[in-house]
Amino acid sequence: MSAKNEYMLLFRHTNTSDTLSPEEMQKVAEQMMAWFKRLTDEGVCLGGRPLGDEGKVVSGKNGRVVADGPFAESKEAVGGYFMLQLDTFEQAVAIAKECPMLNHGGKVEVRQVLEKCPHTNVAIPDTELAAATA
Repeated sequence: MSAKNEYMLLFRHTNTSDTLSPEEMQKVAEQMMAWFKRLTDEGVCLGGRPLGDEGKVVSGKNGRVVADGPFAESKEAVGGYFMLQLDTFEQAVAIAKECPMLNHGGKVEVRQVLEKCPHTNVAIPDTELAAATA
C-alpha cells in the first residue's frame, strides 16, 4: 500500500451574504458542517478552519506595499480550508466536487501539500515548523 498524500482544499467565494438570505446562509453552513463531519468520520479530513474576512496583502520588495485585503484586487476571497489525506489527486478533486458552496458560486482550489520545498529540495518536519512559530 502506498503512503497517503495530503491535499488542501481552499474555498474561494464572493460575498455570499449579498446574494443569499440569512436562512439560505444557515442552510449552506449546515451543509458544509455535515460534509466536514462526514469526511472527518471517514478519516479522510485531517481538519479545517474558516478564515476571517479582515486581512492585509503584503507585496513588493521587502514587503513595502501593504493593501487592505485579503482580496484588494479581487472580488473573490479564500474563506477557509480543509486538509485531506488521500491516495491520489483525483480523489481530492472528486471530494472538492461535493462542496455545497459550488451551488452558490463558490470555487474549490485543490492543491497537494508537499513534503519538500520544490526550490531548495529541503523538507522541514511539522514539529520544527510549530517550534519555530511558538
